Amino acid sequence: MKALQYRAIGQPPEVVEIDTPEPGPGQVRLKVTAAGVCHSDEYIMSLPQSEYIYGLPLTLGHEGAGVVDRIGDGVQNIELGTSMAVYGPWGCGMCYECASGKENYCRNAAKLGIAPPGLGAPGAMAEYLIVDSPRHLIPLGDLDPVQNVSLTDAGLTPYHAIKGSLEKLPSGATAVVIGVGGLGHVAVQILRAMTAATVVALDIDEAKLNLATDVGAHYTFPSEPGAVDMVRDLTGGRGVDAVFDFVTNQATLDLGQAMVAAQGDQVLVGVGSGTLPVGMAATTAWEASIRAPYWGSRSELFEVLDLARSEGINVHTETFTLDDAPAAYEKLKNNQLIGRAVVVP
Repeated sequence: MKALQYRAIGQPPEVVEIDTPEPGPGQVRLKVTAAGVCHSDEYIMSLPQSEYIYGLPLTLGHEGAGVVDRIGDGVQNIELGTSMAVYGPWGCGMCYECASGKENYCRNAAKLGIAPPGLGAPGAMAEYLIVDSPRHLIPLGDLDPVQNVSLTDAGLTPYHAIKGSLEKLPSGATAVVIGVGGLGHVAVQILRAMTAATVVALDIDEAKLNLATDVGAHYTFPSEPGAVDMVRDLTGGRGVDAVFDFVTNQATLDLGQAMVAAQGDQVLVGVGSGTLPVGMAATTAWEASIRAPYWGSRSELFEVLDLARSEGINVHTETFTLDDAPAAYEKLKNNQLIGRAVVVP
């Protein structure tokens, strides 16, 4: 079968021919219908040899959807031909967090060598995908896999981040989304669907600000130091109740901290890095919280897909064939994508 693999440190991914995998006991094979392209992929491919831990060659793709094609021994209650989305943060299935559906916070995954598809295990950028357990499959039903595959990360991750701050976002509250890319433009829609808050979007790209307006942002501003005064003016000088940062470089961390209100949340979702001063003598607003959530729970993916059905959450997508997948990653690297790229084998 064809697969898109990262094969050498510092080199772009390649489309190659590899053996078609067979499901082992307890596993399910999907014929892939769609796979999402994510900044996390670009991040791990940018790591130097000393920091890269994901194995080579690595078939990319941690956002996956497909139809059940073959079932391993012992698998029950899964029908061939069923359209499924893949829950990506695989855990041990035995610890307290996994029993709660929070496999994204599995306490045993690292020491047991359990990795998500595309982030250590073979991913969905291929004609077929092995899913380690049927519990990691969520029925798509009537949802189009190409339009909705990105919800497995680009929807689930902001949903989980926002859900943790819902009590801060009643009517009259203000939420800021920094970075209106693949995850951020979905976050705007989730905020509009689940809260009565005023939603403000910040980005350095005018096209992405236009997309933010199209998907429901009440206000958009350039992501620059002057945005702090503009956002504070909107709130009568008080600041905002929650900041969702989908970039998390030093500039956006500083922006978020400068505009968050007392008792507000600064939620760090992006894969960038930086530092923030905290404590009584720092510039942090009184009782403001900083959180760094990761992905989301299995039950939350059910909720995200239900939200897509009921509220029409729409992922802005650009599609590519598997042969053209390297071009999708080149556009991602050059910041030329608006929304999310989806590979259709």
